[in-house]
Amino acid sequence: MQALTFGGIEQIVCQSVSEPQILEQGDVIVQITLSGICGSDLHVYHGREAGIDEGTVMGHEFVGTVVDTGKTVKKFYKGSRVLSPFTTSCGECFYCRIGLTCRCEKGDLFGWVQNGHGLHGAQAQYIRVPMADTTLVPLSNDISEEKGLLLGDIFSTGYFCAENAGVNNKGTYVIIGCGPVGLMTILAAKDLGAENLFALDHSNERLQMAKEFGAIPLNPLTTDARSIILNATNDRGADAIMEVVGSPDALRLAIDLLRPGGTISSVGVHTAKNFSFSPGEAYDKNLVYKIGRCPAHYYAGKLLKEQIIQRYPVEKIITHHFGLTDGARAYEVFDKKIDNCIKAVLHP
Repeated sequence: MQALTFGGIEQIVCQSVSEPQILEQGDVIVQITLSGICGSDLHVYHGREAGIDEGTVMGHEFVGTVVDTGKTVKKFYKGSRVLSPFTTSCGECFYCRIGLTCRCEKGDLFGWVQNGHGLHGAQAQYIRVPMADTTLVPLSNDISEEKGLLLGDIFSTGYFCAENAGVNNKGTYVIIGCGPVGLMTILAAKDLGAENLFALDHSNERLQMAKEFGAIPLNPLTTDARSIILNATNDRGADAIMEVVGSPDALRLAIDLLRPGGTISSVGVHTAKNFSFSPGEAYDKNLVYKIGRCPAHYYAGKLLKEQIIQRYPVEKIITHHFGLTDGARAYEVFDKKIDNCIKAVLHP
C-alpha cells in the first residue's frame, strides 16, 4: 500500500509499504478514506520530538471503513464506518474508567514506532487498530467524514481546552493561537457560553475565521493586545487563557494576560525543557495551570451523544486537500502556511 513515512528531519517519503495484518484477536483493519496532518506531526517533522524510527508511517487523524476484524471484536464488522482518537485505549484500566483514555495503561499513539515498538500511523491506505472495540467510535452516515476526522482529535482537544478553562457566560477569555485547534477552541468556548472572547494570532487570515466563529480578533503585531484586554477587565486581566500553540512565547504571553487567581488551560504540545514563567510568578498569580493530552475517545463519544459537533461548521477550517503522492508538498504547505493553509487533509 502507499503511505507517508518519516525519512528524517523535514523528510516525508511517499512509498510502498506492507499492508497491515490482524496480529491480535481484538484488532481491526481500517481502510482509510480521509486522514489529516496535525500540528503535532510537525514536532516530529522538525525533530522537536525525537526517537521515532525512520520508516514509521506518519499521522494519527483518520476516518474510514473496517475491512477485516479479529475474532473477539464485537462492536464492529466489515463495512463499519468509524472514526478514531489518536491513541488506543483498553476501556478497563484505572485511567480509562475515569475518562482519561489518553493515558490508558495499554494504549499507544498512532504514528509512533520507536526501536521497533509502537503503532504505524494513518497517512496511508490502511491501518491496524488494536483494542478496536474500546478505541474506535462508530461514525453514523449523517456525520461527514470531515466532521468525524476533526472529532477524533482537534475538535475534541478544543473542547477539552475550553472545559479545563472553566468557560462560562460571565468571564472574559483569551485564546492564544488561531490554528486548527485554536479555531476549534473558539467554537467550544462559544458552545459553553463565552460572550467576551478574544483570539490572538499573527495571521490576519486566521483571525478573520476566528471572527466568523465568534471571537474578537487581535493581532499582537499591530495592536496592543494586553492593553485592550486590561481595558475590558477593569485592569484585572482575563479570567482564563486557552493556550493552544505549545511554545514558550505563547505561555509567557498567557501568564502576562491572566488575572490573579485565573486559569491557564494549555493543550499545545510543549517540547521545551523549562517553563517560561517562574514558580514565584505562578505563586504571585495564584495560578491554576491545567495542561495535557486530550482524552479524545471520551470527548468524541460525549460530543457525538450531545450532538455538539453537528451544530458547528467545523469543516470550514479544512482549506487544502492532497493525495498521498503529494504528501511531502502537503507537509510543506501546512508547515509554512502557504496559500493561507489552515488545515490540510489527505485522500488515500
